Amino acid sequence: MGTTVAGPAARLQIAQYLMALQQRAGLRQTEVARRAGCGTTTVARYMDWRSPARLTVHMVRSIADACGANAVERDRLAELVAVQNDGWQLDDPSVPEWMDPLVSFESVAEHIDAYACTLVPGLLQTPEYALAMHQASGVDQNEAERRTAARIRRQEVLQRDDLHLSVVLAEGALRWVVGGPDVMRAQIDHLMEVRSLPNIDIRVLPFTAGVPAAGSGGNFVVLRRGGRSDNGPEPFALTVVYLELHARGLYLDAPPDTDAYRVAFSSLQDQAAGDPASALDAARKEFQ
Repeated sequence: MGTTVAGPAARLQIAQYLMALQQRAGLRQTEVARRAGCGTTTVARYMDWRSPARLTVHMVRSIADACGANAVERDRLAELVAVQNDGWQLDDPSVPEWMDPLVSFESVAEHIDAYACTLVPGLLQTPEYALAMHQASGVDQNEAERRTAARIRRQEVLQRDDLHLSVVLAEGALRWVVGGPDVMRAQIDHLMEVRSLPNIDIRVLPFTAGVPAAGSGGNFVVLRRGGRSDNGPEPFALTVVYLELHARGLYLDAPPDTDAYRVAFSSLQDQAAGDPASALDAARKEFQ
């Protein structure tokens, strides 16, 4: 685990792995609580990454012990507790609180799969495109610039060698005018440039592909670290789906939900199997 884990990503990994330990031990939460010397509400809180309560090393070790964790697992859980409140976005007022988990998950994910049906995803936006979006939201110029700076800072994760970004852009996202023709040309030029990077895959879903495999759903992002083996989740793996709604975000981490979105994304990739260069070039010519 070479990448620094911080903030909500640490909380999610703690919660998911404690649940995996409980499942491995074949125990009910009431029995885990009895063995750990705490209440069932405490155990439930440690297995819920959304809980705002601060976790302690002592209690996470006690719950892990109750589930039969080994020394390596206990030590790793303790390391994650130590960084549960770390992350630049937590102190940046330009990043809304509901987006803090997304920035944290991006910072540790090994795979980010994003489907965008209306707008270019934030990780691939140019500063001008991002600024035009924030200006359109009605905030003042200073706030729009601060939010743009925070969005561009998020893109630093793309410099990591262990991160692969896969994006399926619906054709409409390339033609929805943001900021005017000059901004759109520069944005499409940026997409053309970054798609040549070894860790970025961009595909375009044409109108002619028919109904998208995602159905009537909107944009979504699947963030993954680690995976599953025949014995269940790998230690400290992370899988979560992010859905951006109006003025808030929704996070799904239950396996049935994350599995469904992974299947949907794979199908979207198959639908968008054509040449992205020609699709990007065609869209760019509309803004000459």
